[in-house]
Amino acid sequence: MPTFVQILDFIGTFAFAISGIRLASAKRFDWFGAYVVGFVVAIGGGTIRDLLLDVTPGWMTDPIYLICTGLALLWVILFGKYLIHLNNTFFIFDSIGLALFTVVGVGKSIALGYPFWVAIIMGSITGAAGGVIRDVLINEIPLIFRKEIYAMACVVGGTVYWFCDFIGMESFLCQTIGGASVFIVRILAVKYNICLPKLSGHEDESPS
Repeated sequence: MPTFVQILDFIGTFAFAISGIRLASAKRFDWFGAYVVGFVVAIGGGTIRDLLLDVTPGWMTDPIYLICTGLALLWVILFGKYLIHLNNTFFIFDSIGLALFTVVGVGKSIALGYPFWVAIIMGSITGAAGGVIRDVLINEIPLIFRKEIYAMACVVGGTVYWFCDFIGMESFLCQTIGGASVFIVRILAVKYNICLPKLSGHEDESPS
């Protein structure tokens, strides 16, 4: 039977793959191109995390990630007419993937014995890096570089996860509360237009 973390990982893979394929379909990609975008967003963050943690990336030992992406592509093919016209579809699936991948990254880092700051960074990379690659592939400015709360939601959720683990809560509770924190922060930030302040610079004075 798959563990709770594996279930989260699989659901996150499916959600992120749909978010990528949905955007690719809106950009008129063909099926193969859409599959590539979906697969890259689904495994991108986890691959970077595993390479940094000196662990073999999961998709290289388990075909479930390829299968999940294929199912996501099939889902978009069958229901694409409805998904493309629903403006919230991308946002919801992307937020679900962001939340689930963040807790998977934090949990894996803690299990490997890394300190909490590394775990939070790895959780943020797992959650946000795939979206950056997706946006680059479809020629969009990555969400992480815009004013929206995105990677910061991963930091908040990762910190909540670590704190729950620190006070001795059960792992599945840590994962649930941490993931819910990421999702809620992301939803509230968009709903109420909450964003981080911009770093204002001073323009050079033009010579008189």
